[in-house]
Amino acid sequence: MICPAETPEGQACGLVKNLSLMAFVSVGSAADRLREILENYGTENLVSISPADIHDSTKVFVNGCWIGIHNDSEDLLYNIKQMRRSLLIPKEVSIVRDIPNKEVRFYTDSGRVQRPLFIVDDNRLKLKKDHIRRLQDPEGPDGMNFDDTLKEGLVEFLDVEEEEISMIAMNVGDLENRDYCSTYSHCEIHPSMILGVCASIIPFPDHNQSPRNCYQSSMGKQAIGVYTSNYQIRMDTLAHCLYYPQKPLVITRALEFLHFKELPSGCNAIVAIACYSGYNQEDSVIMSQAAIDRGFFRSVFFRTYNDTSKNGEAFEIPDSTVVGRRHGDYSKLDADGLIFPGKNVLGDDIIIGKTAKPRRLFDTEADEQFNLIKKDDSTALRHSEKGIIDQVIITSNEDGDRFVKVKMRAIKIPQIGDKFASRHGQKGTIGMTYKQEDMPYTQEGIIPDIIVNPHAIPSRMTIGHLIEC
Repeated sequence: MICPAETPEGQACGLVKNLSLMAFVSVGSAADRLREILENYGTENLVSISPADIHDSTKVFVNGCWIGIHNDSEDLLYNIKQMRRSLLIPKEVSIVRDIPNKEVRFYTDSGRVQRPLFIVDDNRLKLKKDHIRRLQDPEGPDGMNFDDTLKEGLVEFLDVEEEEISMIAMNVGDLENRDYCSTYSHCEIHPSMILGVCASIIPFPDHNQSPRNCYQSSMGKQAIGVYTSNYQIRMDTLAHCLYYPQKPLVITRALEFLHFKELPSGCNAIVAIACYSGYNQEDSVIMSQAAIDRGFFRSVFFRTYNDTSKNGEAFEIPDSTVVGRRHGDYSKLDADGLIFPGKNVLGDDIIIGKTAKPRRLFDTEADEQFNLIKKDDSTALRHSEKGIIDQVIITSNEDGDRFVKVKMRAIKIPQIGDKFASRHGQKGTIGMTYKQEDMPYTQEGIIPDIIVNPHAIPSRMTIGHLIEC
């Protein structure tokens, strides 16, 4: 239900959780229909029974409310489960039999975490080869999809309460070993479904020390890639895009379904594990300057500035009569007060020129004179930034006011101090960049892009890192 690896380090560790890949949260359904069905299947209402009958019968609960008793709970459970497996009642309904307390509990409420499992009958999967053939060709004449597996009673959703009373096989091979267990009720779709989205990116996570998978699950969210395929027409406040993202050479099967290969967030690097010159001590890495010059891990950074002209405001170049002009450069503005796309801009350059009239305090003659003065309300580029104007959009908002967005683009090139990481929680910053002729090389003449210190491997026990290589 919950990913064992994806939780933050520090004070929120174990409190902030993430769902596993196939888990979802129930939306809930009305309990009235279920109560009617339970009455039709022999549940005696609390109003019509005597206290003496309760001791020998099974109590029936719906969403925590005691609604009655039943004399044959096994038959009741069988009938309700068959109805759920044929979708006569919602697939989210949970059915729990508590034998020690002589209770049967039904849940239809929202907020329960559930996940799908294969149904097992007499230690055999109900899913057969014919079903798999139909699932592989969903568009065919007798094709199936996931919803059809629910209708045909091949898969069902279990929540944590019902999981507690089920016998779940880890894989199909376990079902064949009847000497170990002959009472399996369900089978996992795949053991890797225990992991969430971020942990599913890690190759060979079962070969790593578990905290490393935890670190990687947190760091994977910081990776720069292509965050969306339409980034060129979006006006996001902040955005980073990798120039040359590459699909990983080693991927997990879950990544096939998450489409991580289509929009990856990393590059395949030639990595040497070596002590070389001492600039890769204490989790530093040495990077080849030649690789950086060829575009290795180069990225683009976008920032969007926006402004609105409300009553008494106008987009224009503030002239010398305007009060409170900025220190920045106004010369890059066009006649309409907006900067051209393609202009090079530096910190404090004015990119949106705007003037505003001061607020009227009193309706006096002096106030009328004061009202003729305009004050500067322009937008300047951030002091620490420089780049190129990528896009300028002018439109109007829902109130009819003119609305401007200016997107600035800057190229980010890897330099000393930038952080890089593998997919195994092995993170480090650039300690030095060397020219190609100063880098080590193999017998075949292969020059590494990155040199990682060998001291980073033994104590961290990230064997998955070595297997990936």
